[in-house]
Amino acid sequence: MITLQTLTGMILAGGEGRRMGGRDKGLEPFAGLPLVAHVAQRFDGHVSELLINANRNTDAYALFATRVIEDAEGGFKGPLMGIYSGLRAAKTPWLLVAPCDSPALPNDLVARMVAGITSASGEHDIAVAFDGERLHPVVALLRTSLADDLANALAEGERKIDRWYARHSWCKVDMSDCPETFANLNTEEEKARLELTLSTSSKDPASKEAL
Repeated sequence: MITLQTLTGMILAGGEGRRMGGRDKGLEPFAGLPLVAHVAQRFDGHVSELLINANRNTDAYALFATRVIEDAEGGFKGPLMGIYSGLRAAKTPWLLVAPCDSPALPNDLVARMVAGITSASGEHDIAVAFDGERLHPVVALLRTSLADDLANALAEGERKIDRWYARHSWCKVDMSDCPETFANLNTEEEKARLELTLSTSSKDPASKEAL
């Protein structure tokens, strides 16, 4: 059984933000708060500890997490390295990861991911959010005991998350009722569009409930 005491949360904010001109994406303002703050709210009260994986501006990120951890290896080696760093740093049997650039994630994300891996048939090591059309591999629940296996995969040059997941027992968590909540922001245009969408939906109780 996965409980609050056995679960660590982690926000991935260790990228270079190349499509935003190299800016630190997690600290970009969105609806009055940094993007990372919106994601942190999804974990609040639902995990024993919240980590943020960041490779710069660690003092700024420390305002939103219990601990800020850098990649175990430098050089911006991608989200799989961030996941490995979290698996290694977590003090619990389970780690739930989410990206810093998805500010509209479901408010009940933690509960749904835990329920998804618990209700899936068989013993699974990884659960991945599925919006009805595609998987979101950086929204995932993982056993932290996978750290050594991932270390070996990284040493072999593996950088593809889905390819590493396929080496283990994994399952989809159906989120097809709210695919819009998985919008991730890579450009100023996408950010402005989602801000407008959320602002409009906040005035409509029915739409707000979906978010």
